[in-house]
Amino acid sequence: MKFRTLGKTGFNISEVSLGTWQLGGKWGAPFSEKDASETLEAAYDHGVNFFDTADGYQDGLSEKVLGQFIKRHPDVHYSTKVGRKEMPLSVEHFSPKFIRRYVEESLQNMQVDSLDQVLLHCPPMSVYYQPETFKTLDDLKQEGKIANYGVSVERVEEAIKSLDYDISSVEIIFNMFRLRPAKLFFELAKQANVGILARVPLASGLLTGKFTADTHFEPNDHRMSNRNGELFSKGETFSGVDYLTGVKAANELKERLGTDNLAATALRYILMFDAVSAVIPGASTPNQIERNTIAADVKPLTNEQMAIVTDVYDKYIKDPIEYMW
Repeated sequence: MKFRTLGKTGFNISEVSLGTWQLGGKWGAPFSEKDASETLEAAYDHGVNFFDTADGYQDGLSEKVLGQFIKRHPDVHYSTKVGRKEMPLSVEHFSPKFIRRYVEESLQNMQVDSLDQVLLHCPPMSVYYQPETFKTLDDLKQEGKIANYGVSVERVEEAIKSLDYDISSVEIIFNMFRLRPAKLFFELAKQANVGILARVPLASGLLTGKFTADTHFEPNDHRMSNRNGELFSKGETFSGVDYLTGVKAANELKERLGTDNLAATALRYILMFDAVSAVIPGASTPNQIERNTIAADVKPLTNEQMAIVTDVYDKYIKDPIEYMW
């Protein structure tokens, strides 16, 4: 495993880290504390030392099991996201009153005195024009309840606007089907010493290259129930890409890149960008950890391979995806 610095946090984190959206069970499945704990331990054994969670993942159970894990391994780092655990979603959930309550509840869930990093969980654009929200985060830092803060975003423009504040990192969707962040945001982030966490790196599994037109998803799996943004941002599911178009593009990438392990190649592609601090693929079971962390050992992509990714993106994905996020 190799390590990179996470912006102003100064944390030296594994370039392949772990996102915990589906920790302890596949999307929509019951939470298994045993599976969650074993998955975290497997990640640690493979050199992963950074973990990303949220207060709304599995109704707080993800935070709780991660809190138990960091007591066993105090050398690791983590972020938790706040602002989206209550329905219906509202701008008010990113007001100072709610941010304070959410941070206190996360502290309780994780059983810690201070949180390594808190990220606002995909707030609407209007929140970036509410300086009182970010002033509250500054105050929480001063009070010692959080060590760092940042944002998780849907759109590049939100990431750019967040640089107006004293953020340490930005979590953004960036993968072979979402190239725009590298064109507009990455250089600005480097100049501001802001770390980048690349989320949804495999486009909800499309970039494993294993899906077909006939792949079955359970009704309560967001890959079935949120394809048109019925539950939350459409961009969270398959990176907003039309499913059949994504299958076709992934198959072409696999063929033209000459790989039978598109997932590892897709993760390595993201790590070709030095602005990225870490990529945070998810895993619901321990045996998926090696599938992710093997990307750290994949050879760097050649200029020709990088150009192939751009060509496939331009051919299948750019219109309309680039204009939406």
